[in-house]
Amino acid sequence: METQELHRGRLIDHIQLVVKDLAATRRFYGAVLEVLNIPIGGSGDGYFWADELFFSTPGSPTTAQGMLTGRMHLAFQAESRSMVDAFYRAALENGGRDNGPPGERPYHSGYYAAFVLDPDGNNIEAVYHGEARRSARSVRITF
Repeated sequence: METQELHRGRLIDHIQLVVKDLAATRRFYGAVLEVLNIPIGGSGDGYFWADELFFSTPGSPTTAQGMLTGRMHLAFQAESRSMVDAFYRAALENGGRDNGPPGERPYHSGYYAAFVLDPDGNNIEAVYHGEARRSARSVRITF
């Protein structure tokens, strides 16, 4: 059997699901994540998160520009501000629609991101978290 190798932690920065009933969602995901030993990381007005998975209501300040887009929010990791800028340009040139041009966001110091809507209306983001040092480029899993 050939050795297989997977890398995790270098593509997806976070996923956000916009939900109708936050209490029901927290009850469901709280239970299933507890079984998987993944704690709820925190919560606020209209949102909560666990690891890289965020949940919010349409009216939550964490929902891009305060409006409901598609049901999914997907954020890709970028290695620099210029990569975020290039992501934005490529998206607009290939059928995406603006949902927030490249710039700093108030989520934390150095958070630089751009948001676009894909052809189905899903909110797609590229984010650069600023100068930081990673303990590893990715987690390597070998079978």
